[in-house]
Amino acid sequence: MLNIKKKLLVFFQLFCCCFLFPAIQHQSHQVNVFNIEVPVRVFKGNKFIDNLTKNDFELYDNGQKQKIEALYLIRQTSIAKREGSSSTRPKVARHFILFFEVQQFLPKIIEAIDYFFNFVLGKEDTLVVITPLKTYRIHPKASTLLSPKELAAQLVSHLKRDIKTGSAEYRIILRDLEDSLRGGLDEETLPLFQQYLQKLEELRHINEKNLLNFAEYLKQQEGQKHVFLFYQKEMIPKLTPQQLNLLTTLNQDKPDLIFQLMEMFEFYRRDISFNIERVKQHFADSSISIHFLFLTKTLPPNLEVTTMKPSGLVMTEQSEDIFSAFKEIAEATGGWVTSSANISTAFKETVEAAKNYYLLYYTPQNYSPDGSFHQIEIKVKKPNLRVIHRSGYFAD
Repeated sequence: MLNIKKKLLVFFQLFCCCFLFPAIQHQSHQVNVFNIEVPVRVFKGNKFIDNLTKNDFELYDNGQKQKIEALYLIRQTSIAKREGSSSTRPKVARHFILFFEVQQFLPKIIEAIDYFFNFVLGKEDTLVVITPLKTYRIHPKASTLLSPKELAAQLVSHLKRDIKTGSAEYRIILRDLEDSLRGGLDEETLPLFQQYLQKLEELRHINEKNLLNFAEYLKQQEGQKHVFLFYQKEMIPKLTPQQLNLLTTLNQDKPDLIFQLMEMFEFYRRDISFNIERVKQHFADSSISIHFLFLTKTLPPNLEVTTMKPSGLVMTEQSEDIFSAFKEIAEATGGWVTSSANISTAFKETVEAAKNYYLLYYTPQNYSPDGSFHQIEIKVKKPNLRVIHRSGYFAD
């Protein structure tokens, strides 16, 4: 058994790299207009409502009301109820992607991973884990060779190492910046401060092509596709208003320096670097559920996080643009959005919200394969219920 475990561990490591956002050639996907499939989740508060019928729903395609031909109630990987008729039996196999975009290994990650292997991942499920450094596939026979506890321990070990290594450049930039500004911020050190801020900005750049390739890859997979994106709030060094006012007052006779200060202040008002609407449409078309877990906790200074201590600089959160973008993407896919300091609790609540859903099937009226994006809107006739579903599809 020991040799088997060692081989499995090696397999885990060999399968990393070369997987994240593969450069997939675009392929045309013909939509079977008799089987437009829409996963739908309906909640009252945070409780999933499981007693709805086909007649309780209204479905609109580009504003035009459609006839719902079939409804299925899916509980995890089982079909619990069926109404109407459809020529396609739902694919209920589950594909999980755990995506960690974090700078620090939080202790609660261990609880979340233990929970996933003990209570969520089934023997027929597939799993891909994306860390800040590498990407891993779990061996198809892993659950028959190792216990959930052993699998969780292996993944935690990989995550600890990859998060620390993957965030090393971020920590180095902060440390170098702190060292260079120990004497404070002045005319000579201000350009250096701007250079370091630009380096930090480059680290967080999001490539739109990679996102679209990721959506295209997942579109090839049949069944349920759940991406759990763990995103830790971003902390960057920033001038306090007091320091900015002081520098401005002391340098009124230096217009170039004043301009630099104003330019740097504008730097913090950042726009997202990709077309959110395009990405939303492609992820919705791929029928992926993106569950966005925004982690508000960071570790205190004595637990591996660098702090800024030069005069006038403080570490402040700068995540609003990323948060807004991925919140929109998650909502466009019918996924769950949560913000929490406790990654374990947030993950458990998200898994619980995602495990049950309805599948609605319909035939679009006046369908034309013109490549346009069709907006889907679903309403429930009963009051005080929250409905989440993917926003639409491309009519290929």
